Amino acid sequence: MNLLHKSLQDGASPERGDRVPRPSEARAVGRDPNAWSLSAGDGRFEIRLTRDPKDIEASQALRYHVFYEEMDARPDAEMARLRRDADAFDAICDHLLVLDHKRPEGDRVVGTYRLLRRAVAESHAGFYSASEYDIAPLLDAVPASEGGLMELGRSCVLAEYRTNATIQMLWRGLSYYVFDHGIRLMFGCASMPGRDPARLAVPLSYLYHHHLAPPELRAVALPHLYTRMDLIPAEEVVPRRALHELPPLVKAYLRLGCYIGDGAVVDQQFGTTDVCIILPIERVAPKYYAHFDREELDARSADDAGSADKA
Repeated sequence: MNLLHKSLQDGASPERGDRVPRPSEARAVGRDPNAWSLSAGDGRFEIRLTRDPKDIEASQALRYHVFYEEMDARPDAEMARLRRDADAFDAICDHLLVLDHKRPEGDRVVGTYRLLRRAVAESHAGFYSASEYDIAPLLDAVPASEGGLMELGRSCVLAEYRTNATIQMLWRGLSYYVFDHGIRLMFGCASMPGRDPARLAVPLSYLYHHHLAPPELRAVALPHLYTRMDLIPAEEVVPRRALHELPPLVKAYLRLGCYIGDGAVVDQQFGTTDVCIILPIERVAPKYYAHFDREELDARSADDAGSADKA
């Protein structure tokens, strides 16, 4: 499991700064000036940006179900007792949720993302990904004065909702957030199932040979965690096979133009092998509008709906 920063105090509240624009059709939620909610379709589904404790608890319950019950993560005693996937970062992050209002009260959150902006991270104890990767190149690429750096994490969707429609709702909300906050670069740890990198030699080698970040953006796994990704020579990697073996969410990031950092990291607690996703907005901005804001869904991309990403 990634190290938790001990100096991060429960209940800490980051500086919120100025109120940001909401989607024009969204409504305010509670007293948080930055929180908003947007109904989708016939009103059954809702996209919500929140830091409300009750919403966070619902997100944590979903994450526990997917990561610890469906997948191979190992909870500690307190997590198992509460049936929550929780850490100290939850208190300072913004949380993007998809809710299905046809489900029972208290069980309506079916998808979630966790968002951590640079100004918030640096006011507390830094980024979650820094416990696995040296992210100095990313910090240098976007001047702190401009603030436009954001970490993505804890992406998770309930099994029966892993459809293009649900993922599009999550990413539509994400696109609002990205542009409202002037984000220029997103990053995070994306996960592949399994603790044995040798079994992931094909997809890891493909990512290294075809999507390695340029030196100026190349986050590198910390030395004590570093696992080589170039396990197979480039000429022996069959891209079609590699793409078939990649998790849907990683493939979706690749289609948006992401780079991959150098080195994989095995997370024993979560039962995953992680890679660093690096997504400059200048590479994807036109696709954001086309992919997230269109009204008609492209059925051909339904098989690309992501399931979970624990970063």
